[in-house]
Amino acid sequence: MSAAGPVLAPHALRDYALLADGERGVLVGPRGDFAWMCFPRWHDDAVFSALIGGDACYTVSPTGRFVWGGQYEEGTLIWRSRWVTESCVVECREALALPGRTDRATLLRRVVAVEGRPRLAISLAAGANFDRHGMARLNQRDDGVWTAGLGDERLRWYGADAAKPGEGGVRGSSLSFELRLDEGAHHDLVLVLDHGDDDSEPPSPDRLWEATEGAWADRVPDLAGQELAARDARHAYAVMSGLTSESGAMVAAATTSLPEHAERARNYDYRFAWVRDQAYAGQAVAAAGPFGLLDDAIRFVTERLLADGPGLMPAYTVAGDPVPEERELRLPGYPGGSDVIGNHARTQFQLDAFGEALLLFAAGADHDRLDADSWRAAEVAVRAIEERHEEPDAGIWELEPALWTHSRLTCAAGLRAIAARAPGQERGPRLLALADRLVADAGARSVARAGHWKRAPDDERVDASLLLAALRGAVPVDDPRSRATLAAVAADLVDDRYTYRFRAEGLPLGESEGAFLVCGFWLAMAHDQQGERDRALAVFERNRAACGTPGLFAEEFDVGQRQLRGNLPQAFVHALLLESAVRLSADRETASPTVG
Repeated sequence: MSAAGPVLAPHALRDYALLADGERGVLVGPRGDFAWMCFPRWHDDAVFSALIGGDACYTVSPTGRFVWGGQYEEGTLIWRSRWVTESCVVECREALALPGRTDRATLLRRVVAVEGRPRLAISLAAGANFDRHGMARLNQRDDGVWTAGLGDERLRWYGADAAKPGEGGVRGSSLSFELRLDEGAHHDLVLVLDHGDDDSEPPSPDRLWEATEGAWADRVPDLAGQELAARDARHAYAVMSGLTSESGAMVAAATTSLPEHAERARNYDYRFAWVRDQAYAGQAVAAAGPFGLLDDAIRFVTERLLADGPGLMPAYTVAGDPVPEERELRLPGYPGGSDVIGNHARTQFQLDAFGEALLLFAAGADHDRLDADSWRAAEVAVRAIEERHEEPDAGIWELEPALWTHSRLTCAAGLRAIAARAPGQERGPRLLALADRLVADAGARSVARAGHWKRAPDDERVDASLLLAALRGAVPVDDPRSRATLAAVAADLVDDRYTYRFRAEGLPLGESEGAFLVCGFWLAMAHDQQGERDRALAVFERNRAACGTPGLFAEEFDVGQRQLRGNLPQAFVHALLLESAVRLSADRETASPTVG
C-alpha cells in the first residue's frame, strides 16, 4: 500500500481511534493510517488530512490480507493496533508522546512481531496547510534520519533509514519502505514536528514511552469504587484529558467537517472549547471526585468570564482567542460532508453558558476548588444573567434566537446552586429571587398544554434538554412539570431507547438527524432521579453501547444503520457517560444529589 493508494479511502467513524496529548490529536484508522492531525494545535491547519479527502497520511500496515483489531491500554490514549494476517500476528503500539508541548508533537509507533515474521508497508506523506504544501527540502542525514520543511514547521523522522522518496502523496512528496521483522522483534518509528532546529541527539524511544506511560498514570485517576461501567467511565476521563490543553481548555472534538447527516449541509468545526461543554466536563468530574480536569475547567471558564464578562462568547480556541469565521477548503470532504473550518457560533449569544458556569463553580465549591478569581467570575456570570436574561439567545442547540426555555431554567439552576455555596449571607436572597423570577416567567409562558416544559413560549414541542431543569435543580424533582417533561421526552423523542433532541416539524424521528447520545445519558439520569432504576439502567446501557471499537463516541448515532455521525470524539458525550455512570452507581440513600 502506498500513500497515494486505496488506503486513503476513509473508514466508518466507528473504526477510528484517537491519540492525543492535550494540544492536538491523531485519528488512526484500521489500516494503520494516521488520517487526521492538526499542528501545532487543535485549531490550526491539518498536516494529515486524508479523513476529509486530502493526500496527507502516515501509514503502517501489513502487506497482504489481514483482519484488524485493537485496544487502548487502560487509563490511557496509548492505542495498540493489532492485525492477524494469513501467516502472522503483528501489533503497532501508538501514542502522541507526553508531556505535550504547544510547539512540538512527537508521534510514537512501535511495531511488534507477536507471531511469525510480518512484512509491513510504511509510508509518510505529510502536508502543510490542509495539503497546500508537501514535504519540502527532503533530506536524509548521515545518521539516516529524514528531515523536511512542512510549511512553517519542520519534520524529522527517526527509524526510517530504509525509506525512499516517491512520487505519491502531497505535491508529489512522500517516503516509503517495507519493514520485515523476525518473530518477537520490534521496530520504533518516531516522527517529530516542531518549530525549531533539529535536536542535538536522537530521541530515545524507550525514554519517550516511559515518560508517556508515567504521564497518563498521573493524568487519569483509577476511579476506585466506581461500580457501573468502571472501564468505560475511566476511558471517558482519559478521552477528555487527551482533549484538554495546558490552558485548561477542552476542545469539543478533535475533528472538523464530519457530517451529522449525509448531504444535509450539517458540517461543523468542533476543534474549539465551548464554555458549556467545559462546564459539563467539570460537573461530571466533580461527581467522581476532585480530579485535575475539574480544576482545568474552572480555570478556563474563570479566565474567559473575567476577560469578556456579559460578552462571553460560546466558544474559543484553546488559546482563549475568538473562533475563526467559517470558510471552505479545497478538499473533497468526508463522504456525505464538505470541508468547513471555523464556526458561526462565534457570533452567537448563548444565555445558558452563564448558568452552566455557575453550576460548574458550585460543583467546584463542593470540593473547595474555587479561588478568589473564580468567585469574582461567578459574580460576573450572575450580573450577566441579570442584564441579559430577557434577550433572545441561540440556546444550547445554536438555533435562531428565541426565548429558549432551557436557557432560562439553566440560569435558574446555576443561581440556586451558587447561592447555596456563596460566602456571605447577603448574596443568597438576591440570587434566589432572580432564580424564582426566571422559573416563574418560564412557568407562565413556557408550559405546554400537556403540562411539560416546552421549548419556547411559541413552540409547544418538548426538548430533551429540558430534562436538565430537574436534574440541575431549577425546579424540584417532584414538580409536576418535571414528571410531565420526562414522560413527554420518553413518549415522543425516544426510539429503541435512543433519545433525540426534539422532533423536527413534519418529520419522523431519525429522518432529519441521528439520536443525540448526550440526551440519552440525560434521560438515564432523569429516570434514576425519579426512582425508575430499571429504566435508567436500560437507557444507560443502550447508549453506552453506541460507540466504535475503540470506545469513542460521536455526537449522534444513526439508530437504523447503527453508525456514528458527526465529529469524533465528542467530548460532552464522554462527560455525560462519566457523570451518569457515577450517578447511577451511587447508593440512592447516600448519593450526593445530581443538582447543585
